[in-house]
Amino acid sequence: MSTYTYSAGPGMLPTEVMQEIQQHLLTFEYEGVSIIETSHRSASFQRVVDSLGWRLRRLMHIPENYAVLWLQGGATLQFSMIPMNLRKQNRFVYVDTGIWSKKAMEDAKYFGEVDVIHPLVDATGGMSFESSLVQEVDYLHVTLNNTIEGTRFTHIPEVDIPLIADASSNILAEQIDVERFGVIYAGAQKNIGPAGLTVVIIRRDLIQSLQLPSYLQYASHVDTLFNTPSTFSVYVAERVLKWVEDCGGVEAMERLNRQKSDRIYSYLEESTCFSPIVTGERRSLTNIPFTTGNQELDLRFERYALERGLLELGGHRSVGGLRASLYNAMPLEGAERLVDVMRAFEEETHVSHQNI
Repeated sequence: MSTYTYSAGPGMLPTEVMQEIQQHLLTFEYEGVSIIETSHRSASFQRVVDSLGWRLRRLMHIPENYAVLWLQGGATLQFSMIPMNLRKQNRFVYVDTGIWSKKAMEDAKYFGEVDVIHPLVDATGGMSFESSLVQEVDYLHVTLNNTIEGTRFTHIPEVDIPLIADASSNILAEQIDVERFGVIYAGAQKNIGPAGLTVVIIRRDLIQSLQLPSYLQYASHVDTLFNTPSTFSVYVAERVLKWVEDCGGVEAMERLNRQKSDRIYSYLEESTCFSPIVTGERRSLTNIPFTTGNQELDLRFERYALERGLLELGGHRSVGGLRASLYNAMPLEGAERLVDVMRAFEEETHVSHQNI
C-alpha cells in the first residue's frame, strides 16, 4: 500500500529525487564526502547553485533585470525584510486574505503605516481587489494562494506601484507572470524542496542600499552567497527543479494540479458526507479544506485515512476541519486514492447510521 502525505508543508518530494539524494548522502563528488559535508565555497557546490538559479529562471521565465536571492528564515523573515528594504514613504497596502497576510501586515507595521484592503469576489466566485484604493504607497502586497483558507487570486488588477507576492504555496504549481511583480518570495518547503531555503525574486531597480544590518539588506545577497546557506536544501531544490523540467515545466505541473484538484472538488460536490469549505473560481489548486460538518466525524475520518496510509489530513489548528495539500510531487494517484478512501468512509458511515 502506497503512503501519501497531504501536509501543507513540508510537502512531498518526488520519489526519484529522494532516491538520488540517498546516494549522495554518502558520496557527492568525491568518494566518501557527503553533499552535507561539501563546502559552500567549493567549485562543485557553486555548480549546484548556478544550476539552481538557471533552472528557476527557465521555469519561471525570469528576465535578467530580476535578481534571484536564496535566503534563510522562511517566508516569515520576508514579512519584515520587504518593508525594511522597500520603504520610501513608509506606507504600504496589504490585501487581507487570511492568516498569512495578517502576519505579514503585522510585521510591516514596525516600519510604517499599513493600509488594509479586502478582496472582492465576483459572480463566478473569482477573487480580485479594487485597485483604485491603492494610492501613494511604497508597494501593494498580496498572498497569491492562501494555504490555510484554500483560496487563490484569479485576477490581479494593474497597479502603478510595486506589486509584492507571497507565492509560498503556489510557486511552480501554476504559471506566474514574473514581470507583473516587483518581488515574488516563497518558502521552499512546498514545491521547491525541503525546509530551510527561501527564494526572493526581486526587480533590480527596487534594491536599495540602506542603513540596515548586513544580512537584512537585499543588496548583500545579489549575485553572491553572502553567508553559508542551507547547503542540503539548495542541493535538493536543484534536483527538484530538474525533475520539474523533466516533467514538462510549470505548464505541465499546472495541468496536473488542476486534474488533481478537480478530482477532489468533484467528489466533494457530490458527497453527502463531506463538503468543500471554498466554492467558486477562487478555490486553490494546491490546498483543499473540507469538512463533514462535525468535529468528531472529522477526527474519525482523519484516523480512518491514517490507517490506510493517508497522512496529515487534519485542518490547520486555527480553523479545524480537514485539508488536503496537493503540491507538485503529489501524483494523480494520490488524489484518486483520497477520493476512494473518502467514498469508502462515507459508505461505511451511512451503513452504520442505518443500523442505529
